Amino acid sequence: MKILIIEDEKELATNIAAYLKAENYRCEFAETFRSAIEKVSVYEYDCILLDLMLPDGDGLKILEALKKENKQDGIIIISTKQAIEDKIAGLKSGADDYLTKPFHLSELSARIYSVIRRKQFNNANHLQINEIDIDLLEKLVTVNGQKVQLTKKEYDLLIFLTGNKKRVISKAALAEHLSGDMADMLDNYDFVYAHIKNLKKKLADAGSADYIKTVYGMGYKWDA
Repeated sequence: MKILIIEDEKELATNIAAYLKAENYRCEFAETFRSAIEKVSVYEYDCILLDLMLPDGDGLKILEALKKENKQDGIIIISTKQAIEDKIAGLKSGADDYLTKPFHLSELSARIYSVIRRKQFNNANHLQINEIDIDLLEKLVTVNGQKVQLTKKEYDLLIFLTGNKKRVISKAALAEHLSGDMADMLDNYDFVYAHIKNLKKKLADAGSADYIKTVYGMGYKWDA
């Protein structure tokens, strides 16, 4: 799962990232309004943590930009503004949640999980896809009750595909999801094929049908 932290307080952003990385989230940073706009315009995120008071712009304008482009990224505002009017303005502008500073990192993590679960998986803690069961809380995958040992990237790939079922995902989008903005520096996307191949084999070895379909010249889709 990929998180964008839009926050100009470097110590806070670093602490958030360290906590979330320990929970297997991949984090990227934007310290200014300009860099945030550039990132949200080009990339997609499972959840965006948005500080409203940026040194060069208003965070609400970022929400407006996301809404204008019909982006589906989850958004949690993290702000020192505690007035009910500010919370209402943020939620009406398209945010999924609003958390006032200071906050416990455990609470932030719980809210991130809740937003992702609500937006991608209809509030479910478990995904039951025929013989495949995915425990989103434990990050555990089983096939017919047999545990499947996946790497972090294989698990992220499985969740990304199942969260976008029947939608064709390009290799470029998969590469960006797995590697973040580092994907722009890659010469090719061969590593995506390698992760797809390994994921398909592990699921098949556990007794799963093949739900990851190749759409030639376009990418992959989950079709169960």
